[in-house]
Amino acid sequence: MNAADTAFVLVASALVLFMTPGLALFYGGLVRSKNVLSTIMHSFIMIGLVSVLWAVAGYSLAFGKSLGGLFGGLEFLFLNGVGMGVEGSPAATIPHLAFMIFQCMFAVITPALISGAFAERMKFAGFLVFSSLWLLLVYCPMAYWVWGGGWMQQMGALDFAGGAVVHMSSGSAALVVAIMLGRRKGYGHTPFIPHNLPMTVLGAGILWFGWFGFNAGSALAANEVAANAFVTTHMATAAASLVWILVEWLHGGKPTTLGAASGAVAGLVAITPGAGFVTPGASLIIGAAAGLVCFGGILLKNKFKYDDALDVVGVHGVGGTLGALLTGVFASVNAQGLLAGNPKQLWIQLVSVLATWAFCGVMSAVLFKVVDATIGMRAGDEDEVKGLDISQHSETGYQP
Repeated sequence: MNAADTAFVLVASALVLFMTPGLALFYGGLVRSKNVLSTIMHSFIMIGLVSVLWAVAGYSLAFGKSLGGLFGGLEFLFLNGVGMGVEGSPAATIPHLAFMIFQCMFAVITPALISGAFAERMKFAGFLVFSSLWLLLVYCPMAYWVWGGGWMQQMGALDFAGGAVVHMSSGSAALVVAIMLGRRKGYGHTPFIPHNLPMTVLGAGILWFGWFGFNAGSALAANEVAANAFVTTHMATAAASLVWILVEWLHGGKPTTLGAASGAVAGLVAITPGAGFVTPGASLIIGAAAGLVCFGGILLKNKFKYDDALDVVGVHGVGGTLGALLTGVFASVNAQGLLAGNPKQLWIQLVSVLATWAFCGVMSAVLFKVVDATIGMRAGDEDEVKGLDISQHSETGYQP
């Protein structure tokens, strides 16, 4: 065991945990005031729910020995055999428990990301059941395929910190649920104006801060790869924020604070799969591309008339896909992509992208149907009009 690596990963785990309350603020500021608490709750409660599910079965399904090639095995149920030493740890120099809790924080934020697509209209009970099933039956297989020794990892797909496992999976689920749940009452006629943009910008800042744990921590050691991932993460985010507001300025006539925050998140998403595989110079290109492409991605909902309330598909789905493909182009650190003389890598990345979207989309649709048929997913019309803070939680975010 290496003390420096262990300390680094523990701090990175805390940073990734902090991202989920940051996401809660980011999303919470974007909805109407009558839904601020319900939206924040969607993210915050995942810390409790997913952490328990991860300890009971999720970690074993994601990182246990193969069970039919689709899941990990059952040897780590209730964290049995996950100890304080390095024995059995997928990371050679840190305790097994440290690796487990680092991965737990990734599992926590992923279903929370999906919630932005169906903000202001989902029943809380349906959300809890859907998120629980989705974690175990969609997220855990994806984590096993990409990081736990599954077929994508064996194929050579590059996903340093979760482009497929976190962002494409949540983006695919968000698209499916937004379509199947239906649009908010008044969509297309009533203006849905963010009630607290300072809250959203604060949330974006927390996400930017925590993302250093997300990406640099994925080196699983305090080494040169972590340093590279830290720098590429920052540079891509900075470039994406600038390009987003430039495109927005040209498109709409004004640069907005929301655009700067959204661009930053798009850059964070796009660099995630390649943070440890590309150079800082390449990260600037990836970030700039994310600012442009993800801005276009959020316009898709207007064209196709689906109600992705907080732009999960346009930012996380499109950004994760873009980042995965550009990793296949620019990888030159510990892996070789197209420009480093390995065009096959781009093909591998494309296969992994298509498989992720297909698997996560189909499974999300099936789980939605099951939960909707049993306990229901959509809040009633009257509840939606009153606001989910009152109808689902009997409380309000602000006193009159």
